Amino acid sequence: MKKLSAKVILGLIVVGFVLMFAPAAFAAEPGADTGSAATSSGLAKMGGAIGAGLAVIGCGLGIGRVGGSATEAMARQPEAAGQINTAMIVTAAMIEGATLFAVVVGLLAAL
Repeated sequence: MKKLSAKVILGLIVVGFVLMFAPAAFAAEPGADTGSAATSSGLAKMGGAIGAGLAVIGCGLGIGRVGGSATEAMARQPEAAGQINTAMIVTAAMIEGATLFAVVVGLLAAL
């Protein structure tokens, strides 16, 4: 099951990147008819939204995994709980920082 979900997520990331950079491929020539259903700005917005959504999903999964592993480690070694808790908070902050950058890039692509 993990292999299938990893392939689906990787596929969505690829689709998001393709849609995010689609405006360069669909750049209309001056004076051309722009009445097509799939406009380049619409594709960019959709790609940015998919990218930002995937970043948030990845952040949730990452922080959940870190928290679960830290809780497990504290249950096994209660005397090291302080050090484990500190390392968990630092790691979660790094994940949050990377996610913030990814969401900002996704939202900038949508503008």
